[in-house]
Amino acid sequence: MESRNHSTVTHFILLGFSSDPNTQILLFFIFLVVYLVLLVGNILLVLAVTFDPQLHNPMYFFLINLSIINICGPSAIVPRMLMDFLSGDESIFFAACATQMFLNIFMIGSECLLLVFMAYDRYVAICNPLRYNEIMNRSVCTLMAMVMWTVSSATSSLNTFVVCNLTFCGPNVINHFMCSPKYLTILSCNEISGYNSISIVGGTTIFLVPLLLILFSYYKINSSIKGICGRRCKAFSNCTPHLIVVTLFFVSAMVNSMRTNVSVDDNRGKVISVFSVIITPMVNPMIYSLRNNDVIGALRHLVRLQ
Repeated sequence: MESRNHSTVTHFILLGFSSDPNTQILLFFIFLVVYLVLLVGNILLVLAVTFDPQLHNPMYFFLINLSIINICGPSAIVPRMLMDFLSGDESIFFAACATQMFLNIFMIGSECLLLVFMAYDRYVAICNPLRYNEIMNRSVCTLMAMVMWTVSSATSSLNTFVVCNLTFCGPNVINHFMCSPKYLTILSCNEISGYNSISIVGGTTIFLVPLLLILFSYYKINSSIKGICGRRCKAFSNCTPHLIVVTLFFVSAMVNSMRTNVSVDDNRGKVISVFSVIITPMVNPMIYSLRNNDVIGALRHLVRLQ
């Protein structure tokens, strides 16, 4: 009798968006432009903050980490997708699929925690400005970054390990443009109802707890400046970019995590994934730059240096 302790599937087929060659060429140029805008925007933001001493503070330290996430997350998926558009080869080896899945989960988890730390930074800056430098010192910020990367790495490793230890006997066709745990598990030969239930509850909790912490931070900010109209307007003006990024991230993430009716014929996940994996990282540097005079000044100074 053949052993089922290992996967018989050695590669998967990513269906992507379309099998029509003309449509694939059009999509190649669209996603190439979006990806280049994403890279240029986030790299410029990192360079502007790095080379401007006035921006060497905790808020911009976290912003650099966000830009790194915005670069690395899509870079684990988009280049592969662009090659598939040109070559027409939609196959991906099991190891490459697992790597892509690990990096995607890792970056999503990192951004989730980072947005919490950024909310705490805004809380300290507005509610306790006299002790801001003492509380948000370099050691604390470095520790936060280490916690973010470590927790995200552990969570991603666990999820990837569980999915990769399922048995895949075929079919091996994934109706998506990337390797997603939800789409991989429905191809498994194992009984996965228990895993799906845990995944839905765990995924919702992972996103819900950080979101509640962020909302609590802004509740405390609002309470501390209640009745001071001018200060309130200025405070929330400074927090507006973070609130927009939080909204974009958590809406798409929680909609995706709470979807229970995923099937091999489901196409809605592609739209949600494009928004969260590609579009949001592209607009994040714009959101933080357009109304921030310090960042705009640093970008202009950076351009003059070239």
